[in-house]
Amino acid sequence: MGREQQIIDERLKKLKELQEQGIETYPSKVDKKQTCLECLNSKIGTTIKTAGRVMTKRDFGQIGFANLKDGTGEIQLVFQTGETKEEVKQFMKKYIDSGDFIQVDGKVFKTKTDQISILVEDIKLITKSILPLPEKFHGIQDEEEKLRKRYLDILMNPEVKEMFIKKQKFWNIIRTLLIEKGFLEVETPILETSAGGATATPFKTHHNALDTDVYLRISMGELWQKKLMVAGLDKTFEIGRQFRNEGMDAEHLQDYTQMEFYWAYADYKDGMKLIQEMYKKIAKEVFGTTKFKSGDYEFDLNNKWELYDYEETVKKYTGINIFSASVEDMLKKIKELNLECEKNAGRWKLVDSLWKYCRKKIAGPGFLVGHPVGIEPLAKRETDNPEKVQEFQVIIAGTEVGKGYSELNDPFDQEKRFEEQMKLKNAGDTEAQEHDKEFIEALKHGMPPTCGFGVSERLFGILMNKPLRECVIFPLMKPEVLNKKETKKK
Repeated sequence: MGREQQIIDERLKKLKELQEQGIETYPSKVDKKQTCLECLNSKIGTTIKTAGRVMTKRDFGQIGFANLKDGTGEIQLVFQTGETKEEVKQFMKKYIDSGDFIQVDGKVFKTKTDQISILVEDIKLITKSILPLPEKFHGIQDEEEKLRKRYLDILMNPEVKEMFIKKQKFWNIIRTLLIEKGFLEVETPILETSAGGATATPFKTHHNALDTDVYLRISMGELWQKKLMVAGLDKTFEIGRQFRNEGMDAEHLQDYTQMEFYWAYADYKDGMKLIQEMYKKIAKEVFGTTKFKSGDYEFDLNNKWELYDYEETVKKYTGINIFSASVEDMLKKIKELNLECEKNAGRWKLVDSLWKYCRKKIAGPGFLVGHPVGIEPLAKRETDNPEKVQEFQVIIAGTEVGKGYSELNDPFDQEKRFEEQMKLKNAGDTEAQEHDKEFIEALKHGMPPTCGFGVSERLFGILMNKPLRECVIFPLMKPEVLNKKETKKK
């Protein structure tokens, strides 16, 4: 029998003894008056009644110690002969283990080492823990296990908890800024009969009541929010989950949080100004700095944001002219650079592969502009160069962390581009967009000039200098049974 199983058996024995004594081991009611932080900030001598998890306990002779933790902090408990009832000391010694939740009555005092503590008068068990906690100084070492048992990772590592507090602030700053600027927060459908608003492979399911196939959304309601521009809502935004049935890496997940806004009577240049303001505000208020190191990159969001032309940047780093080079020349260059590329990829997929190689050369901050129309089927063409669109991508640390453009509001141009996308889809491109006839109908009623923009939690991961999966509180994991079977096969 292993040591962990011995601990479990001992705790089960204690649980049984307590229940036989008529002691409620999982009560529903707790009389908690102060948090641990409030106890730490109370005057010496204050009578308190608090509750939390016992993290450690030690030295049960004349004096015993334990550390009590709740969501606000951690405080030391002291059990002292002559001050704490003997039966309370014995109950703590015999039945309470690290990991248990207890209610504590006592007084705030200072130890001889000037540590603010609680001199315990009475305790009550409120939850018996059966499984032992990871070791305080070693914790969970396996990275997969950390993510699978994130609740223990957060419990044992304060910096992980702090990261998710920062993430809440991150989204709250975006939400508050947009509301202050007059944007209306909306909710659009997650299930759609047509997967539109982005170039991505959707998750597909079947709606039994309607007897039709539906898709989990791949954008944050792009086409829906543009219909709201038709409806006369001049400024809208949504923050929510979206889903793409694609690969996983340090920057990509299948389900993640995204924000998109749509701003009538504005263009992509207006969008760039707002985004600079937003990103700098996030940096200062969440992280307390505008200077960051992410991977091998260093950047300062307070520096001048450069403009990188798509065509010129690709030519600078690969020698390829994206408009005049042949498909064969691009394939040759992709092979030479050892880049990944889909089999039978069309011209603009090849161009996109070359650009993704080039962006790794850029630390930023800056905006990529001058995208070819074949890359972006939903953006308005440039007035002086119809081969390009009025689009911008935020480039930081060699990756894209936000994209916006002057939205295409010409229904006839949009319809032609949808038709081109359908040709790609019928040729096997699972990421190509569908021909959304209802959206075209809405555009024919008239949509004002509009700037749209979207940013995902990838930005947060870049600023934290962590892989995106680590920045998700409960990331999707392969079921443990399947994982063990695959490991066994190997």
